[in-house]
Amino acid sequence: MDNNLALYRKYRPQSFADVLGQDHIVGILKNAVKLDRISHAYLFSGPRGTGKTSTARILAREVGCADVDLMEIDAASSRGIDEIRALRDAARFSPLQSKFKVYIIDEVHMLTKEAFNALLKTLEEPPRHVIFILATTELEKVPETIISRCQTFSFHKIPETILRQAVIKTAKKEGFDLDNESAGLIALFAEGSFRDAQGLLDKLFGLGENKIEGARTREILSAPARDLIEGFVLAVVEKNAEQGLASINQALEKNIDPNLFIKLILRDFRAMLIMKMAPNLQKQLAKDLGEREFEFLTKQKEKIAQPNMENALRILLDSHHARSNPYLPQLPLELALAKIISINTPNA
Repeated sequence: MDNNLALYRKYRPQSFADVLGQDHIVGILKNAVKLDRISHAYLFSGPRGTGKTSTARILAREVGCADVDLMEIDAASSRGIDEIRALRDAARFSPLQSKFKVYIIDEVHMLTKEAFNALLKTLEEPPRHVIFILATTELEKVPETIISRCQTFSFHKIPETILRQAVIKTAKKEGFDLDNESAGLIALFAEGSFRDAQGLLDKLFGLGENKIEGARTREILSAPARDLIEGFVLAVVEKNAEQGLASINQALEKNIDPNLFIKLILRDFRAMLIMKMAPNLQKQLAKDLGEREFEFLTKQKEKIAQPNMENALRILLDSHHARSNPYLPQLPLELALAKIISINTPNA
């Protein structure tokens, strides 16, 4: 395997078994191939980096399409009617080495109206030897007439637990020791994208350090230091507004994105709530979180009543969704802090 390849290319899924977090799609496609019930057109939609194009290539291989009969088109750069007419004309010819010709059209929503009309004519009366696989991150921009001619599959964001396991596995293969805190931060920053997670991991490998620990990862990814997060959590637990405001101001001085700060705080409160509601899951949380983080949250969860914790989560979630004013980007979090501390539910 080429060591100079970017990780997301080096570890691109090569079979259905390699596709992460999309079992609801993989199972159907595997059965369709097994039963020889292949559609003439598929539409894969969902967030970037979730495996749409990789799955399209795997499906092409599974139906026996040789490389010479596989055509990939980027609709972002080939979006006009002339390109689609050329595709339509070429599709009429039989495959060179395979039973099927497969056309993968990525970012299909970028096609012009005229190009969509030309594509629709082909989808309405497709040659028997052609399979179209359309992929898009913006399904709402694809005409209903196109959608109705395809089998549609919605790709989900990949859960953090799966991303975390994947980056740890990749790091091990590459000869790096990635701790749980670092893996958790990568999974959080990747926001459900396998490609983004691999890109962040590549960035950390560029440090040339075989052992990658949480503090270093926070520094490279511009994540708030752990003590800033803990300071805010303590402020809520102890109803100390001054300490909470100090944590927010420190984060602002360090040029930390307020939304990212809230996101990491939300992560801590969610973990504490899970510990309260489902003690049996603490062992799993211990694996998912860094050692320091787990010990801190285990201690703090005993100091705050579950209703208070639930209210804090709701308020912080509203704060995360609020549009921050560029003049006072910290304001939603400051208001959230004031509202949380004003709640006087007795501790459990």
